[in-house]
Amino acid sequence: QVQLVESGGGLVQAGGSLRLSCVASGRTFTRYPMGWFRQAPGKEREFVAAISWSGGDTVYADSTKGRFAISRDNAKNTVYLQMNSLKPEDTAVYYCAVVDNTNYAVPLFASWGQGTQVTVSS
Repeated sequence: QVQLVESGGGLVQAGGSLRLSCVASGRTFTRYPMGWFRQAPGKEREFVAAISWSGGDTVYADSTKGRFAISRDNAKNTVYLQMNSLKPEDTAVYYCAVVDNTNYAVPLFASWGQGTQVTVSS
């Protein structure tokens, strides 16, 4: 499996920005599409964004489209999530994951990293 470590979360005011990072180790990172998911208190984990192995194809949830941007640097085994125009409803723990090549909104493996907390104040 691929081991994933997320970072970059924090407390930000509404309208602000954050950049999350996810460093991968283990299996060859460049072979897999990668995604970001989030889980707010009391809610199911939900899909946020995903990117193909080459970085040429990206997919976003409707709630994040136009505000978030996913990217990757395969030389650094890292995937990023640039979050702009943050809203209080973006508050959640954010996780990265290897995703299914046939459906980017589905994680490929059952295990998750520790995630990184994002809190947006109003």
